[in-house]
Amino acid sequence: MIWLPIVGLVLGVLLGLAFNVTIPPQYSSYLSIAVLAALDTVFGGIRAGLEGHFDSRVFISGFFFNTLVAAFLAFIGVQLGVDLYLAAVFAFGVRLFQNIAAIRRILMNRRRSVPPSP
Repeated sequence: MIWLPIVGLVLGVLLGLAFNVTIPPQYSSYLSIAVLAALDTVFGGIRAGLEGHFDSRVFISGFFFNTLVAAFLAFIGVQLGVDLYLAAVFAFGVRLFQNIAAIRRILMNRRRSVPPSP
């Protein structure tokens, strides 16, 4: 089931490139944090798939829940006049880079364990 997050990521990028959607500036902080949360979930799903414990229900629910919570944090921050979304940016950013590093290590270890061909 590792293909689910990869297909979703590729489909999202292709749709984003195919349609010229303009986001109003007042919504840019909501969208940016939602995209960061979604990317964190996608790379977390890829990592889970490579580690052998991917669950599509956890992935789908985490994708929507993380994205909505992140956008809600940005909304609350705007209402309070505080850059509250920065906490989510930090948290999701750290997790995103941790997942990417783990994926890289898994792939490198798999490549090392493959015996050379004669």
